[in-house]
Amino acid sequence: MLAERRVCRPQADKPSTRPDVRVAQLAADQWGVLSLDELRACGMTRDAVAVRVRNGRLHPLHRGVYAVGHSNLPLEGRFLAAVKACGSTAVLSHFSAGALYGLVRWDDRHPEVTTTSERAHRGIRTHRSSLLDVQDVTRHSQVPVTTPARTLVDLAATFEYRALRRAVREAQRSLTNARQILDALGRLGPRRGSANLTKILATGPAPTRSELEDVVLDMLLAAGFEHPHVNVPITIEGRRVIPDFRWPAQRLVIEADGAAWHDDRLAREDDAERQALLEAHGERVLRVTWTQTVSRRAMTLERIRAAHLNSSPR
Repeated sequence: MLAERRVCRPQADKPSTRPDVRVAQLAADQWGVLSLDELRACGMTRDAVAVRVRNGRLHPLHRGVYAVGHSNLPLEGRFLAAVKACGSTAVLSHFSAGALYGLVRWDDRHPEVTTTSERAHRGIRTHRSSLLDVQDVTRHSQVPVTTPARTLVDLAATFEYRALRRAVREAQRSLTNARQILDALGRLGPRRGSANLTKILATGPAPTRSELEDVVLDMLLAAGFEHPHVNVPITIEGRRVIPDFRWPAQRLVIEADGAAWHDDRLAREDDAERQALLEAHGERVLRVTWTQTVSRRAMTLERIRAAHLNSSPR
């Protein structure tokens, strides 16, 4: 007599209801960081959480926040943990938000979080604010965070002018624009650093990529030159080329040769190829170094002014 057999789906196709599997799936989308409420929503009791803390499967980061599997988190995970610890109204802000966006270099200080509640945690610098408009909040890399524009307004309160200018110009490359920053300023009203931020915006769009480009642009504007195009791509023979500074009418390009971008053989070869391409297209290219900009300013401006005057308009 044939044994009765039951047909069922392969085990791999069955949706699992085990709490540990749910936790792993949820943590995979959140940099490996979950709150106690999220763990309980996955089916874990407080006792189950305590057991997994003891056996090393959960690692406490802040009160009520855990790393799943290991505590060697990327920066985004550390930031998200700080936000989760401070409650549902919390967002990453200030220097930490700037680091998340790549506007500043992270230096391992305590994460900064802005919240509308009173909740505070050891190891987290909290800013309580009643002015956290929905327009000033977003998500970046899965982390709730102030928008780039709001972040710049917050940074203006503590940054000295040059550091703020670098952050603003970096943000203007692809993250925000002058209108959005001015809108954020208008919502928040007068505050410390607003004058510096407004002064920087008054120089016009300047999405520079380095401190040397900042210095060169400031030198050009202070000398009375018309605001050039800054890192605006052009296409030549099917190739996308991004001059540092360019006056299209004069077909004049200024390249800022900083060590961070141009101080190795491959970079120098690329510079030479780009310059040859630009010159073949009818552009005149001047290269300016840090020493020429800072120590030989008058001579450098004279060279640029002569090239500007002698360049033929289109």
